[in-house]
Amino acid sequence: MSSLLTNSTAMTALQTLRSVGSQLSTTQNRIATGQRVATASDNAAYWSIATSMRADNAALSAVSDSLGLSAATVDTEYTALTTVIGDKDSGLTKLQSLLVQAKTAGIDRTKIQADVTQIQQQMKSTANAATFNGINWLSTTTGTTPTSFSLVSSYSRVGGTPTIGSITVTTANYTLYSSTQTGILDTVSGSASVDTINISALTDSAADQTTLDAYIAQVTTAINSVAASAANLGAVKNRISTNTEFVKSLMDSVDRGVGQLVDADMNAESTRLAALQVQQQLGVQALSIANNSSQSILSLFR
Repeated sequence: MSSLLTNSTAMTALQTLRSVGSQLSTTQNRIATGQRVATASDNAAYWSIATSMRADNAALSAVSDSLGLSAATVDTEYTALTTVIGDKDSGLTKLQSLLVQAKTAGIDRTKIQADVTQIQQQMKSTANAATFNGINWLSTTTGTTPTSFSLVSSYSRVGGTPTIGSITVTTANYTLYSSTQTGILDTVSGSASVDTINISALTDSAADQTTLDAYIAQVTTAINSVAASAANLGAVKNRISTNTEFVKSLMDSVDRGVGQLVDADMNAESTRLAALQVQQQLGVQALSIANNSSQSILSLFR
């Protein structure tokens, strides 16, 4: 039945055109943003998960930055410790050889002491210079250094409960000089500490030779202690390096996971866009034909 008041064909064509226009708008938005879930209205569950994971990734990024700062701090202290240990020409190793040399009968111990003094001053200077971002674990002579440091190393979240992992560093394990003279090099043992050893007044007497033996043993103990501290820091350094690589890999994994949830498949969207554009053109033509069909009624009244 033909009717002037109700054009069912035009209504159907218009409804189809509206549907195609809505789908076309959605596809164009996905192409413009690169996301198929850009807002909560697109997919509430996926949007919520993606938002939480992006927040986690921001926290992991902060952990990565913290690990970088921690690595620089540990590397500074580690470098200073290995410098204090030294070699045949410097540090505790050289100091030990000088004291052994001082046991030689008739040797001029005053001249040896000149070298000893320079080494002592250099080791203290090295410890004082081992500062990064205002932190120094080797020289705590100001009395304001915390007894321990927590180096942020990881972040995880189970449900709504976040967990921050850390590496605890005890300052006393690495202190060479302290305000209370309890460091590895300024702790007094017998009559002197490694920092205050003075052999200029010693002679070839049995008593002085015994004193020299005690000094040599004291320096040997210091070498072992500093080496143990350096080894411990080396382990911490390796752990930080491993954690740094893991956090970066984890961030990449989270990014990929979020992408799989919310990113648009651009190949599919481009194909869909072309199809919808054709459907829109056909819908416009169908609506035009449906609107023109009522013109045929006029011929009945001519």
